Amino acid sequence: MTEDMKMILDRLDKMDAKITDIQLTLENETNRNIRIIAEGHLDLSRKLDEALKAESEKEILLLRVNRLENELRRVKERIEQIA
Repeated sequence: MTEDMKMILDRLDKMDAKITDIQLTLENETNRNIRIIAEGHLDLSRKLDEALKAESEKEILLLRVNRLENELRRVKERIEQIA
């Protein structure tokens, strides 16, 4: 083997080690961290859905109260007209 060939093989070995290190980092850190973040976002999404549901129910109750207040006002007006 020539000296140039040895240098090329040595550089390939170093590159292979770096690639292996990058792959291990992706598998052990990056992918796990992405999974953890995604699970956290899923929980936030569920909590948001629950909060929106409660807010929707609150809006419906406010509409019903407003309607009942108007009906009560009308009934009072009719009673005053009759009395």
